[in-house]
Amino acid sequence: MLPAQPSVAVIVASCGRPKIVESLLGRLAAQTRKPDHVFVVGATPQDFPERPGEDLNATFHLGRKGSGLQRNDGLGLAGDRFGAIVFFDDDFVPSRFWIERFTAMLDRRPDVGAVTGEVLADGIRGPGIELAAAVKMVEGRDAARNEGDGAEDGVLPYGCNMGFRFAAIAGLRFDENLPGYAWQEDQDFGARLAPKWRRVRARALWGVHLGAKSGKTSGVKLGYAQVANVIYLVRKGTLRPGFGLKMAAGNVAMNLWKSLRPEAFIDRRGRLRGNLIAIRDALFGKMSPPRAMLLQ
Repeated sequence: MLPAQPSVAVIVASCGRPKIVESLLGRLAAQTRKPDHVFVVGATPQDFPERPGEDLNATFHLGRKGSGLQRNDGLGLAGDRFGAIVFFDDDFVPSRFWIERFTAMLDRRPDVGAVTGEVLADGIRGPGIELAAAVKMVEGRDAARNEGDGAEDGVLPYGCNMGFRFAAIAGLRFDENLPGYAWQEDQDFGARLAPKWRRVRARALWGVHLGAKSGKTSGVKLGYAQVANVIYLVRKGTLRPGFGLKMAAGNVAMNLWKSLRPEAFIDRRGRLRGNLIAIRDALFGKMSPPRAMLLQ
């Protein structure tokens, strides 16, 4: 008899994207191994789809506003009832094999605590990806199946699609000092797993991140977080200093350069302003990630 695979809860934090959430619920209902429960945590009643997911055990919960806060609210709802927890961004289009292969990996590899899948395309780096195009891309890859068991070790999870063995995250919560968009919350969360747990990127899991622009935080707030959150996490010890410095400097340089001719889909000048405010605050000892939410 094959060992029973762990029960799985999916947590989705969403803000201002009811139609996209509805699409994700459809993808979850079509999984070859359906999740045992789905928790959709919104910040307002308008965040929930008009048509709840069919053939899913789903809870729609009105929680606190902010990615990390909403994910923590979802963890509170899930409690210790599930053997594994998966976080999908509301604008992620997962392979229909995602849950099945994730649970199979946990079953085969008892030392794996965190799994993230391949992102075939990431709209966050551009104007965004249309849902129909993303679905076509994912279904094309699904048709090829590609069931290889390869996994790259030492890769921190990417928040748009990440799954955890519950034993590896029992008692962990997302850092609530990273408010709003919570820049780098996924890296911080994954870094706090005990050293005995492996963190991997699995080639058997994939999907497309739409990078939807609705529901995003302001450019100024995000720009502040691009500097303040990185410095905070370096001081905390969950982000390597060299990597953090390179990331923050790269963001500032890119915002400065692109602000001369900004893209239509990114508030580069707002981000640059936020970067500069964070640098000023750091120089005068006033820098704190929550200060981002006070900016306009």
